[in-house]
Amino acid sequence: MAGPTAMRLSSVLALLQPALPLILGLSLGCSLSLLRVSWIQGEGEDPCVLAVGEPGGPQNLDSGTQLDQSDEDFKPRIVPYYRDPNKPYKKVLRTRYIQTELGSRERLLVAVLTSRATLSTLAVAVNRTVAHHFPRLLYFTGQRGARTPAGMQDDTYVQAPRLAALAGHLSINQDLYLGRTEEFIGAGEQARYCHGGFGYLLSRSLLLRLWPHLDGCRGDILSARPDEWLGRCLIDSLGIGCVSQHQGQQYRSFELAKNRDPEKEGSSAFLSAFAVHPVSEGTLMYRLHKRFSALELERTYSEIEQLQAQIRNLTVLTPEGEAGLSWPIGLPAPFTPHSRFEVLGWDYFTEQHTFSCADGAPKCPLQGASRADVGDAVETALEQLNRRYQPRLRFQKQRLLNGYRRFDPARGMEYTLDLLLEAVTQRGHRRALARRVSLLRPLSRVEILPMPYVTEATRVQLVLPLLVAEAAAAPAFLEAFAAGVLEPREHALLTLLLVYGPREGGRGAPDPFLGVKAAAAELERRYPGTRLAWLAVRAEAPSQVRLLDVVSKKHPVDTLFFLATVWTRPGPEVLNRCRMNAISGWQAFFPVHFQEFSPALAPQRSPQGPPGAGPDPPSPPGAEPARGAPLGGRFDRQASAEGCFYNADYLAARARLAGELAGQEEEEALEGLEVMDVFLRFSGLHLFRAVEPGLVQKFSVRDCSPRLSEELYHRCRLSTLEGLGARAQLAVALFEQEQANST
Repeated sequence: MAGPTAMRLSSVLALLQPALPLILGLSLGCSLSLLRVSWIQGEGEDPCVLAVGEPGGPQNLDSGTQLDQSDEDFKPRIVPYYRDPNKPYKKVLRTRYIQTELGSRERLLVAVLTSRATLSTLAVAVNRTVAHHFPRLLYFTGQRGARTPAGMQDDTYVQAPRLAALAGHLSINQDLYLGRTEEFIGAGEQARYCHGGFGYLLSRSLLLRLWPHLDGCRGDILSARPDEWLGRCLIDSLGIGCVSQHQGQQYRSFELAKNRDPEKEGSSAFLSAFAVHPVSEGTLMYRLHKRFSALELERTYSEIEQLQAQIRNLTVLTPEGEAGLSWPIGLPAPFTPHSRFEVLGWDYFTEQHTFSCADGAPKCPLQGASRADVGDAVETALEQLNRRYQPRLRFQKQRLLNGYRRFDPARGMEYTLDLLLEAVTQRGHRRALARRVSLLRPLSRVEILPMPYVTEATRVQLVLPLLVAEAAAAPAFLEAFAAGVLEPREHALLTLLLVYGPREGGRGAPDPFLGVKAAAAELERRYPGTRLAWLAVRAEAPSQVRLLDVVSKKHPVDTLFFLATVWTRPGPEVLNRCRMNAISGWQAFFPVHFQEFSPALAPQRSPQGPPGAGPDPPSPPGAEPARGAPLGGRFDRQASAEGCFYNADYLAARARLAGELAGQEEEEALEGLEVMDVFLRFSGLHLFRAVEPGLVQKFSVRDCSPRLSEELYHRCRLSTLEGLGARAQLAVALFEQEQANST
């Protein structure tokens, strides 16, 4: 019996042997989970809760109450959305930044005490050296001895990055009066105030407590110094004096001697100072800023070298080893394309020309910012070569043989330069060398460009020029306008510009726009209070600029125009982006719409393609396959008939065009220009072109007028042909046509 039993046991163990590690792991995991649950659910007391509830804490409450209070600030308060059906719909205006909507406050507000005598000198120097580092900078002016609490004086140089870092380590919920301490004359040792010349920090909580006592301090305290008056007010009313150290953070300052050269100052107190005082003139302020900026730059380079050394040492321990180390060390590796469409191209250039032009030309002069960029890259390469090989070799540039550059979105701008150099040895021997160098201008911290503030409350005036050939498509535009603008009650108006030919719409002839006028009247009836204006003009060769001239004269200069076409489908998102991107006196916006392909070449797709099917042509963002698959399409970069701009900016550009071109030359120019070309050539505004996913246009056969200029006609034909379908779809259509012809 023992023999068969042992054999059966050994066979069972042999079968279970591969699964034994899994069984042991599950058993061990379940055991540890049960033990952890028993520890968590134990009846022990939380030492952290007891520490909060001790008499030395803020309040002597029971542990449960303390825990609830500490967690209360971190629980989100969800306000449910409720719309009263009895009240009219009101559009909610969103703020420009989310921190405004959330009620977030800036971390640091800097106040500067200045005077009328130094407002144009020292105050300007302070603004140029520190304003771009602080979110809020306020200036207070007054007579000598004014009792205005201020954070610093205009004769103080502040090392802004260090001060911002110091403020980031301090709590605004605690009473704080931090600065360089000074004793009152005749007062006790504990009574101190912060010297205003070196600046001081006041917390928001302390200012809120001080606010009710300010009127009493103005009448009771007499002092010729604002900083001493503020210190006495704080001590008398709240019993709080100035401190130079708080929460392990020390406020370091330096008193600059008269006629002292900042370039020669090397003491540790100067090198680590947050504030330097006194600064007698604006030139000295700029010299101090130059010295501290150089110190910060040297410290940054030193930290970069240390980090690169650490990365190099740790790379040996990684699976890839040194082969996985990217250049430059510490920056992301170059972008790796997954298909031939994602390959980043290189732009070729020389010292005089570039062979990648914005207008598609094969060669154009290298000028402006591009020329300065190339010059800076060549100088940096020469500087790095001399730094590496001196004193044995010294290089001098003779000329740039070849240059290549490309923008890598993961790294920055990459350069490859072929330089013809002259190498000079220590003995004076010279020799010409050709060397290839690679450089990278990495992407730095992303910053928000200073732009004028705009809101979403501006009224948009849509302008729709209509030719006789486009009258049949106008009712569809009006229905889309009703659904996207009138139904959600957008703050927008529409003006129809009806363009008659020389022999159309005359006496006894039928009106080609009769259906358009009837559709507009129907919308006015369906939406009470809505008025759709229309203007009738007669033109033999209408141009976009001439038609807009007619509309522009009938509207105020502060009107925001949205120039549309009969295929445009406006909506709330499109109008909001029009308001945000068109800035009066600053920027004009010309969106790039999405053009659907021809249904004959790009049939509607099923929501889920068959297994093994290739990728579909691109679709507009936001498409819903559940409603029937949308057609493929492309963003039409050739079209520029849609745009958002202010009337004042258009009038200024139009006046400049009339001033530079006169008589017959102006008439000929108007035939070959669109509104975007007017802004591009005769305006100093930023011209913003960006894809607009909300503008989706259905495919339609559009005729290009032979009266257009050669450039506009070429762009129109190219837009029409590229809008037929993707290259793969066109290839399939040609193949099927050839197969049909061959049979």
